[in-house]
Formats: sequence, structure tokens, C-alpha cells
Amino acid sequence: MVLASSALIAHTTDLELVIRHVLAGLGQGVHAGRERGAGVEFSEYRAYAPGDEWRRVDWKLLARADRYYVREAERDSHVAVWLLLDASASMLEPSRSIEGLDKLGYARTLLACIAAIAQRQGDAFGLAVLSNGRAQLVPAARGPRQLQRVLAKLTQVQAAGMLPDADVLRSGLRFAGAPSLIFAATDFLDWPSSLSEALVRLRHMRHDVRAVCLQTEAECTGGFSSGPAYRDPEREAGVFRFGADLRAGYLRKREQHFSEVTAGLRAHDVLQVAARIEQAPGEVLRQMLRQGGRR
Repeated sequence: MVLASSALIAHTTDLELVIRHVLAGLGQGVHAGRERGAGVEFSEYRAYAPGDEWRRVDWKLLARADRYYVREAERDSHVAVWLLLDASASMLEPSRSIEGLDKLGYARTLLACIAAIAQRQGDAFGLAVLSNGRAQLVPAARGPRQLQRVLAKLTQVQAAGMLPDADVLRSGLRFAGAPSLIFAATDFLDWPSSLSEALVRLRHMRHDVRAVCLQTEAECTGGFSSGPAYRDPEREAGVFRFGADLRAGYLRKREQHFSEVTAGLRAHDVLQVAARIEQAPGEVLRQMLRQGGRR
């Protein structure tokens, strides 16, 4: 099946539909599977829930009890997956070539797909939405119901305001227990920022941190119209224009800015994936999910 295009994201609010299209043929998990092989021992039974894999159903117990039960395995180690969504006002930046598509919708789709993969693998996963100076959490849990909770929260998200400050993020992003996989979706227009500092801090806590830096085609090429005036949606510090005479300077400053972003993340071993929202999301997911990142 052909991977979903960004146009599909723009024209549907059904995240489950988009997930099915994007993940068709992707064939990749968020980490190496641990459900088979040595070190995996039976732990307990639990009632079957929609979305559970049929291969985990205990058919002998079904014959005795006339109910479906799923075998839970005790794993060598547990991996929790955390999804961090930048929902500040700058994430409302739209594509100039695909009507109805913006950074937030694209980021929401990427994180929803990762949540679906984590659920399929049996991992615990949670969500943090960073918007309007607050961090809203969906605590980590496992199973199909958790996936529905995360998808519902992603569907409801509206971009507004600025990122939470450093103190809010420090208290809100306290991931306890074993090292986790952390996937962040942002545009890194602010650098350094409270979010970049939080990602570095999480990496120093031995979490595997991966960030996708989202831009539009127009932002990357300077392809803005010279007609309208533009306002910073987060600070409203004034009105700016963009013309052909300013394009070279804009591109030069943009390259300098994102070179600093890349160097800063690389220095702290945070994997960064640069993406344009006009790209097919499956391509971006492959880069985010490649085993062990670049390490």
C-alpha cells in the first residue's frame, strides 16, 4: 500500500485512518522486539481487549473457560515511550502548497503513529502536550484503551501561546524508572529554549531522546508572498513584511540558526530528524524509528 501523503493529513481528522495508511508496509517498531526468545517468561493472564494480537491469545484456556485471555510476558526490561508535542502558536504555520496542512497536524500524525506502534509492541506510552505555558500529561500506560486516550488528546490539541518555562517543564517531565524512549515534535524556532534544555536534561538522565524538527517548504526556501504582512504569533511584537530583497538575508540567518540547533543537539547525543511537512510522513517515521538512532 502506498504511504499516506501529507494531503491525507490535511483532509481528515480521523487519526486512526491516517495511522493505518502511514503504517501500511512500514514494518518497523520503536525498538527491538523482546517478546520472543530467551529471557521472556510467562507472567499472567488478562482479559482480551480489542487491538490485542491474536497470537497472544491462549487457545487452551479459551477451551476451558469459554473466554478470551491474553498471555502477558515478563520482559528482560521495560521500555516506556513518551511523546512530546510542541503545541505553541508557531506550530500553526501552514503549508503554502497543501491546503489545510500545518505543522501541528503533521506533528500530531507522527506522534499518533508512534503511539500505535508502541501499543502494538506492548510498551507503556504517554503524552505531554506543551502549549500556552502549560504541560498537559497523559500518564504512561499500556493497551488499546491507552491508545484511544492518547489519540483523543492529540485530536483535541489546539496550538496557542508559548512553550512552558523551564520550571514547569522540569516538574512536568519527570520520567521515573528505567530509561525511556522520548520522541519530541517541534519546530525549534526558539533556540535555546525551555524545551531544548529539557531534551538535553532528559538525555543526560540516560533516556533515548529523538526530536523531529518540522518546517514548511516555504520556510526552507524563503517562498513567502511579498504581499501580506506577517506577525509573530507567540509574541505579537510587530508586523513584518517579506520581499525578494530580504530573501537572501532570511535564508542566511535561517541556515545559521538551524546549524546551531543541529550542533547543540548533536553535542548532547540527541537525535534530530529535519523534515518538511510536505513530505510523506512514512519517510520521516523511518528516520525517527531506526534502531538505536545514529548511535
